[in-house]
Amino acid sequence: MPSLKELLIGKPKDLRDPHIYHKLSLVAFLAWVGMGADGLSSSCYGPEEAFRALGGHEHLALYLALLMALTVGVISFAYSLLIEHFPSGGGGYIVSSKLLGPKAGVVSGSALVVDYVLTIAISIASSMDALFSFLPPAWRGYKVPADLLVLAILLVLNLRGVKESVKILLPIFMTFVVTHVILILYGVLARAWALPQVIRENQSALSHDLGSLGWVALLLVFLRAFSLGGGTYTGIEAVSNGLPILREPKVATGKRTMLYMALSLAFTAAGILVCYLLWGAAPAEGKTMNAVLLERVAGSWHVGSFQVGAWFVVIALLSEGALLVVAAQAGFIDGPRVLANMAMDSWVPHRFANLSDRLVTQNGILIMGIAAGLAILYTKGQVTLLVVLYSINVFLTFSLTQLGMSRFWISERARHANWLRYVVLHGVTFLLCIVILVITTFEKFKEGGWLTLVLTTAFITLCFLVKRHYNGVRQEIANLDTILSQIPSHGAPANTDPLQREKPVAALLVSGYGGLGIHSLLNIMRLFPNYYENILFLSVGAVDSGVFKGSAELASLEKSTQENLDRYVALARRLGLRAESRFRIGTDVLQEAETLCEAVSREYPKAVFYLGKLVFAREKFYYRVLHNDTAHTIQKRLQFSGLQTVILPIRMRL
Repeated sequence: MPSLKELLIGKPKDLRDPHIYHKLSLVAFLAWVGMGADGLSSSCYGPEEAFRALGGHEHLALYLALLMALTVGVISFAYSLLIEHFPSGGGGYIVSSKLLGPKAGVVSGSALVVDYVLTIAISIASSMDALFSFLPPAWRGYKVPADLLVLAILLVLNLRGVKESVKILLPIFMTFVVTHVILILYGVLARAWALPQVIRENQSALSHDLGSLGWVALLLVFLRAFSLGGGTYTGIEAVSNGLPILREPKVATGKRTMLYMALSLAFTAAGILVCYLLWGAAPAEGKTMNAVLLERVAGSWHVGSFQVGAWFVVIALLSEGALLVVAAQAGFIDGPRVLANMAMDSWVPHRFANLSDRLVTQNGILIMGIAAGLAILYTKGQVTLLVVLYSINVFLTFSLTQLGMSRFWISERARHANWLRYVVLHGVTFLLCIVILVITTFEKFKEGGWLTLVLTTAFITLCFLVKRHYNGVRQEIANLDTILSQIPSHGAPANTDPLQREKPVAALLVSGYGGLGIHSLLNIMRLFPNYYENILFLSVGAVDSGVFKGSAELASLEKSTQENLDRYVALARRLGLRAESRFRIGTDVLQEAETLCEAVSREYPKAVFYLGKLVFAREKFYYRVLHNDTAHTIQKRLQFSGLQTVILPIRMRL
């Protein structure tokens, strides 16, 4: 009978399946659903925020729609080029780290992590706003609990695996696309006869405003609306961040996904703004502007006595709410991916690079979900506040990325004849992003923008503290490696005899070849002189997010694990010991180690298992987060199975 975990999350994936990576990766269409939904869903709140910011100057909406579509195209094209140069993914974090330096990288990565937490929060909060738009006002008190319930459901879906969650949400995505294409096409075509008159009225209103306000003031109003509608562009970077989960060839799949996203977002965002203008939509209490627009455009549709329009409005609003839930996928897909990349560089605890037996970055998914829940509770699910918190970090990352790419092309100008074209493209994109960033921060600082800056700064500070600790541990280990680098042998030829099954065997669990493993081996020889003639080195190759990118990487992990063990075996044989090795590959180090040790105990009944553990001079409470307490956990498991297990301390002077 399956356990509760298997019922909720599913059975473990088989790493030995040669087609496993192909089965889990996404084709362009599914990637458009899983990551493009973040961009497309922003049309549910981005154009509305921009339109509201126009105040009494709604005649600028037509120009704003054109600029929005152009901006989507420019940013998308810039990120398509980024995909070509960074096909392994990572998006803004990797680009900033490589092109601007590690410090810029950690700023971009921290901003992205906070951004993806808010992506989840704002997507879910906005989806519930859309759904509650046609529910009785008395039900509004249940909105925040509904937000948290949807968040919990999404959390479980993502723990099952990215592809499964995307397939489940595919019908929702397509319903949104179909209903909003109908809305925009009908909304524009049905009022096409009025378009010349609207243009004349806009020109007249523009002339009046220029005469009364001046072009500088009117330009500032326009730029303010453009910037406050910046949420429209916030999901564009998702594809470049999520390249590792795309189907081969990744670059072609990524660029095709980016094209789908750009076309759909430009059409939807600009089309909705134009429809606001043509149909005279205005903000209404307790309703989104999209709900008002839908009621004006489709509310009167009927076939005989059947009110087709009323049902269309309900279905379209339901699809909006549901799509915003789908959009939260970008946070669950890319947020853990950024955390994993930062973990590989030791900016955050290494455990964020670990994969679960479902081959997802489980720790990252959990932390993103918990943080998003806290954001919903703090803001009480208010989209207007979440949009402010959300947009600032997006454009901080965008700006750093485009600055990095501009610098790259300037440095490569001698080798590329068309370098100036790319510098201009990335320079213009940088200018657009920095304008939106500065205006949004200035306008919304007191309304909640300060909180985003505080949270991001705190996260950056935490990253530097984590990095400093890991650097200290790495230096200690390097010192240990230096001390143990020259180990004399006993002078006799290397012992190549096989292990003796009837004699005591010291089974030592090691990771990579280095001072830690050597220190543990010498400790065994010092503590039990002339007792052990047989040494068996055991290792578990951990499949984490840095390894699981295809079958070639898995084979490379097996090869490197075996090579490290061979070096230990060669060292032990030079010391006169009989030595062999065994290893396993897997995502769950504890489970694989337990399985490996139980197999060894059946083969060598007198085996005693040894594990090395870092022991710090000043143990801090947070060390348990920074360092997995693997040794003690394995010891408990093995002792429960009746296997003798000893932990060897390795002292760190930190």
